[in-house]
Amino acid sequence: MNPTAKWLIAAGAILIVLGVIWQFGGKYLSFLGRMPGDIVVEKENFRFYFPIVTCIVISVVGSLLLYLFRMFRG
Repeated sequence: MNPTAKWLIAAGAILIVLGVIWQFGGKYLSFLGRMPGDIVVEKENFRFYFPIVTCIVISVVGSLLLYLFRMFRG
């Protein structure tokens, strides 16, 4: 099988698993997107939301997981 096809299948499977976790474990993951440092601007008919700290945390956790995966892979 083509390596690109394998990566796409793996990415799709990961997204499905994350979607199921997000759907059924939403009350346990409610801190994501509401962390201190996330930017929220609210006015009468306007709400701007930029979860900068949440993005940084997700990036660091993902980087650590990839590092550990590469370290144990060989």
